[in-house]
Amino acid sequence: MALLMGPRCGNNCLMRTSFFDTHSLRLIQAPMAGSQNHRLAAAVFKAGGIGSIPAAMLSIEQLQHELNAFSDAIQNVASNATATRNSAAWGGLLPVNVNFFCHTPPAPQAETESAWRLKLASAYAAHGIDAATVASGPGRAPFSEESLKLLGQIKPAIVSFHFGLPKAEWVKQLKAWGIQIWSSATTVQEAQWLEQHGVDAVIAQGLEAGGHRGMFLTEDLSTQLGTLALLPQIKKTVQLPVIAAGGISNAAAVSAAKILGASAVQVGTAFLTSHEASTSDLHRQALMSDAAKHTALTNLFSGRPARGIVNQFMRDLGPLNPQAPAFPLATAAVAPLRAAAEAKGQSDYSPLWSGQNASDCEALPASDIAHKLLQAWA
Repeated sequence: MALLMGPRCGNNCLMRTSFFDTHSLRLIQAPMAGSQNHRLAAAVFKAGGIGSIPAAMLSIEQLQHELNAFSDAIQNVASNATATRNSAAWGGLLPVNVNFFCHTPPAPQAETESAWRLKLASAYAAHGIDAATVASGPGRAPFSEESLKLLGQIKPAIVSFHFGLPKAEWVKQLKAWGIQIWSSATTVQEAQWLEQHGVDAVIAQGLEAGGHRGMFLTEDLSTQLGTLALLPQIKKTVQLPVIAAGGISNAAAVSAAKILGASAVQVGTAFLTSHEASTSDLHRQALMSDAAKHTALTNLFSGRPARGIVNQFMRDLGPLNPQAPAFPLATAAVAPLRAAAEAKGQSDYSPLWSGQNASDCEALPASDIAHKLLQAWA
């Protein structure tokens, strides 16, 4: 087993780094809320990577169902796979990454939300929606004590976070169960903060990545770097395994991340059009069309910057609008517009999450996509 040790590594760093070698872990399927469930995670695991289950939009009961369904789906791996694919090789832990948001819910913003709905009044009217009936609500929940309790019962091998980390005592408890803790960093400073707060690996999320930016120490978008610029800078400053994420959709990109020192890559967009993804037909069509050549960071759908394919909503209000309610309160206002438009076969108000490189998106089994990506590690 190859052990990668930096000059300041001790026993803890040795254990962290060797986790990737022990499990031949080089490919992580990115968690993609709203576009996947356990089926995609299981397919990627069976193909030689590690699957992820996004928890931010699931109730505790729904998350438990997804984890149990994943466990059932991989039961046949033990008889036809190598030791690293055998779930028994994971020390009794469920071989999956469960991803949580760990934002602090904002205080109620009745005045802001009212003003935002007023701004959307013409769109509501065009789709026959009574603005007075538009509900409020967060749409996404952060990691909680209930989440911790469930993970204590099921014990996944990896728990990853977006927007920093939850309470220190919760992180400590997860680690005491032998669970790996990963979190996204979009700057060197965030990576250093995560190292200081006990993560086992850093996910270097480049600006190319689709979906929500994991930024948590600053809201300044000028600090955001591309993957191939961010990855080596993080590698220079932290003594942890680093996972490259953003714009990685083929073996050549995987190879570039490997050369720059990544212990593994995290891939999302390339899996959105896989057979096992639950991506909507409208979203799939956009990803495999010329529309995918135009992406932008937008806060219109949730209140935080997230990369998606430019659509009518983003063109009308500007992709980043300062009047949008704080994350995740913006979600509720666009929900009825999205539903009305999608019922007409339109994606004008749908969050079409995508990285900057959707050119490799194909309608293939997830295993085929994973095998193509893993060629660079052979």
